[in-house]
Amino acid sequence: MTHRFLEIATTPAVKAAQEAQGSRRAYARQEDGEPHHDRLGEAEAGFIAARDSFYLASVSETGWPYLQHRGGPPGFLRVLDETTLGFADLRGNRQYLSLGNLTADDRLCLFLMDYGHRARLKIFGRASFHDLAAEPELAQRLIVPGYRAVPERGVTIKVEAFDWNCPQHITPRFSEAELAPALAPVRQRLEELEVENARLRAELAARASA
Repeated sequence: MTHRFLEIATTPAVKAAQEAQGSRRAYARQEDGEPHHDRLGEAEAGFIAARDSFYLASVSETGWPYLQHRGGPPGFLRVLDETTLGFADLRGNRQYLSLGNLTADDRLCLFLMDYGHRARLKIFGRASFHDLAAEPELAQRLIVPGYRAVPERGVTIKVEAFDWNCPQHITPRFSEAELAPALAPVRQRLEELEVENARLRAELAARASA
């Protein structure tokens, strides 16, 4: 079966590099047959829904790549269907580098990381921009209720292909929310010790004044 992500990414120069490094034969086996890795499944949808950030890559009209971080509450990047993602583009520093790049060339790559579980997902797609005021149904699907930020536009992404990376060389890192359950017993014990210390100090002070 044709690995759609590799089909897009493996240019003649990449093939030449693979040949020179001795890996070309292994990847060539994935270039025949029906395409796969072109529609998001349950594993991809679940992974995306759990993310609170991703990196967005675009290319300028002069050929320079640009990488930008996007963040929000977990699940702010919505899986609209098996070939479509969407998110509310929130106001930032107003440089609009990604917006300008993607207006000229709609191709992008998303890079999603789960550092705690040492997993990463790459997605090729094409971006479209939407006036959320003119598309209230889409706005309702993309805007996260209660999140204090100003959405400037809606972004939908037509997924062309995706690929998972191996966990090699990913250093585990954990967010405050991920650490909270593990730290809860420690915090509770510290509070108990503070109460006990306060009681002992009070007893000592009472004895000293007696």
